[in-house]
Amino acid sequence: MKKIKFLLILMLFFAALCNVFGQEKSYPFEVRKTGNGSRALIFIPGFASSGEVWNETIAKFENKYTCYVLTMAGFAGVKANADASFTDWEKEIAAYIKNNKIEKPVIIGHSMGGGLALAIAADYPELPGKIVIVDTLPCLAALSDPDFTSKGNNDCTSTINKLSAMTDEQFRQMQNQSISRLLADTSMQETVIGWSMKSDRKTFAKMYCDFSNTDLREKIKSIQCPSLILLESFFINLKPSIEGQYKNLKNANFQYASKGLHFIMYDDKEWYFNQLNNFLSAY
Repeated sequence: MKKIKFLLILMLFFAALCNVFGQEKSYPFEVRKTGNGSRALIFIPGFASSGEVWNETIAKFENKYTCYVLTMAGFAGVKANADASFTDWEKEIAAYIKNNKIEKPVIIGHSMGGGLALAIAADYPELPGKIVIVDTLPCLAALSDPDFTSKGNNDCTSTINKLSAMTDEQFRQMQNQSISRLLADTSMQETVIGWSMKSDRKTFAKMYCDFSNTDLREKIKSIQCPSLILLESFFINLKPSIEGQYKNLKNANFQYASKGLHFIMYDDKEWYFNQLNNFLSAY
């Protein structure tokens, strides 16, 4: 009888171990995997956006590539995680690539997602095969203040309190005004606004504050892989300032859209797909 009890206890112990170690690691983002190509594309959406922003892009490439489409925690209806930060998200995306043994993926990021792609390629230069940066600058704040220096201990409390105190209607009005300046395609504006409305307000505020304090101008000198930088049409007027921010990036190919605003994948589709096709075909 004692022997049977001992065996039962032993079995329960090993079952518990299997349960603990068998659980998949959780990440501060959801991943949708599609396609089954031998080469991989990782898509990181921009601030408060859903991975659905890449739907048309994925439809073009999933027959040749395996696509990993992220939506960050707290954005567009994905459950929020406590203490979100740009640095933590960067580390966790890199960990996902390593843990899932994704060999030399092309990391494609829009807006803040492009900032994450730059940071990953700089801090983990061995990971990506290439990167595509869609309308992102290494330091957004430096566009208006070239002498900008990021704060070592950035306190986002006031931003969080201000945005959290807004009513849904006030927040929607703010987003209506913001998105109309970022997206020319009026048929998609309500979709993008909807992603913001479904985002966790604290995460929205914290990441806005955190990304506004991010400066990658020096860090990007560590990037080794080829980089395609796709920029909105207006930025051609600021070319010296834009490309000055990227002066430390080797192997960079700068291309400026012919029309539209920040959401290049909606506003200048044909040009955008041609740029991606040309860049990926040399992969």
